[in-house]
Amino acid sequence: MTLPSSSAQHHPALAAEDPELAALVGAEEQLQADTLRLIPSENYVSSAVLEASGTVLQNKYSEGYPGRRYYEGQQNIDPVELLAVARAKAVFGVEHANVQPYSGSPANLAVYLAFAEPGDTVMGMALPMGGHLTHGWGVSATGKWFRGVQYGVRQDTGLIDFDEVRDLALKERPKLIFCGGTALPRTIDFAAFAEIAREAGSVLVADIAHIAGLIAGGAHPSPVPHADVISTTTHKTLRGPRGAMLMSREEHAKAIDKAVFPGLQGGPHNQTTAAIAVALHEASRPSFRDYAHAVVDNAKALAEALLARGFDLVSGGTDNHLILMDLTPKDVPGKVAAKALDRAGIVVNYNTVPFDPRKPFDPSGVRIGTPSLTSRGLGTEHMATVADWIDRGVAAAGTGDEAALTKIRAEVADLMSAHPAPGLPTD
Repeated sequence: MTLPSSSAQHHPALAAEDPELAALVGAEEQLQADTLRLIPSENYVSSAVLEASGTVLQNKYSEGYPGRRYYEGQQNIDPVELLAVARAKAVFGVEHANVQPYSGSPANLAVYLAFAEPGDTVMGMALPMGGHLTHGWGVSATGKWFRGVQYGVRQDTGLIDFDEVRDLALKERPKLIFCGGTALPRTIDFAAFAEIAREAGSVLVADIAHIAGLIAGGAHPSPVPHADVISTTTHKTLRGPRGAMLMSREEHAKAIDKAVFPGLQGGPHNQTTAAIAVALHEASRPSFRDYAHAVVDNAKALAEALLARGFDLVSGGTDNHLILMDLTPKDVPGKVAAKALDRAGIVVNYNTVPFDPRKPFDPSGVRIGTPSLTSRGLGTEHMATVADWIDRGVAAAGTGDEAALTKIRAEVADLMSAHPAPGLPTD
């Protein structure tokens, strides 16, 4: 691979030491700059978050917690973690926060370790209905080590039927109930889940990985008054590094902390902790509140534009950052559409839809979202254009019209050049 000139300019040490890897980094920078990124779990972090992720904090081991470490030389590390914890508590209004989990799945596993024993019953949304693997789904360790029972959505509305959730919870009496998921386009009713959890004697876990930034920015209701434990990643809508946090009421602090360390992991990744602190600092600003609301406004505008072009949206639209499209009426499989859109410079992921007759690796749906394009400054006035590109791209996927995809890609690159992405180097 040829080394882009920008790689040598922006990453001189990497380019000198490992030009092959530097070329790949440079190519990815160019790809992220030129394409319309619609995967709802992706975003652009700021230059400050990127810098924090690559500091000399990388060099330190810090097993334990501030003031209770198993390694010396923590004079600067402890304040970094305490700063991240304090900012998490302030942004989300929680009593306790642990910023050490390596990512969302290990964070969820720590919840199991804190509150359940192997073989206990746990309850979460079924993966094909929009849930997450770690909510007790069978192929996950959480479904193999625990007895997972799943709720879903109504086939006629695409919405959660809380009467059915209550009936299942009272029948199964799960130790844990998870609410949240990876393909839920509607507002999560944390209060309704909390009422059911109280009736069933269950610990309620709100997995807000996808919507943490929306909650921080006041664009989605908070689970804090309702959930016993809150799990989240720190990237996605929160625009931080690839990491995670667990938050809880003070009564659960000891169990959570013990489950994370020494229960599941050793030393935290201090460079990630620092980047989390930066992201939370950014999330505390009024501009981030504007961003969170703009993400939702853009998603709603994009959904309306897609509906106007004959697309079938699960639940009929969206309340948050995410749109789940069932392409069955378009007679184009989700995987075929996703790969064609990628060639058109529109990055999405193929996804199952509720009650999907197709297999997970070749599903009927495509999942899209607006966090990344909003970070680039695109607004509701651009959403009709985005919907038109998707419409043309899906149609081209069905007919094999590569020329149409090439034309869309040029149009996408032109608009992207007018809206530089945060954190990406510019020449």
